[in-house]
Amino acid sequence: MKNHHLAQVNIAKMLVPLDSPIMADFVNNLDRINAIADQSEGFVWRMTGEEDNATAISVFEDKFLIINLSVWESLDTLFKYVYKSDHIEIFKRKKEWFSKISEMHMAFWYIEEGVVPTSKDAKERLLYLNQHGETPYAFTFKNKFTVEELLRYNPK
Repeated sequence: MKNHHLAQVNIAKMLVPLDSPIMADFVNNLDRINAIADQSEGFVWRMTGEEDNATAISVFEDKFLIINLSVWESLDTLFKYVYKSDHIEIFKRKKEWFSKISEMHMAFWYIEEGVVPTSKDAKERLLYLNQHGETPYAFTFKNKFTVEELLRYNPK
């Protein structure tokens, strides 16, 4: 069996444009939070644009939606970064900068080691998750599916 990594996407809907004073604290912490990710155990890759983050990458028609797309060695290493590192202090402040999204705004899926997910892949997994609920094809921390479950699952 080939080795797999975990891809993750999360999207956020900004309250105001990125250059607004309301977003300043978020923007000012991006490099620090991304550096924590980059140095975290199990980190493999993250989508970046010209400014070493993904805020300028337009993936959705709604210009207030921003995307984070990354790859991790495992679900556990992603969990440790999200909830056990200094990332948590920014995560707890998300209501200051982002509005609530009614649909699922994050999805995880397994990819073969060495594969780089695209924004198209990410949109597909979010759509699938919103249409079908959590499955081994697209899931969240609530349902910790395994690679083996994915290999037995037929998403179509």
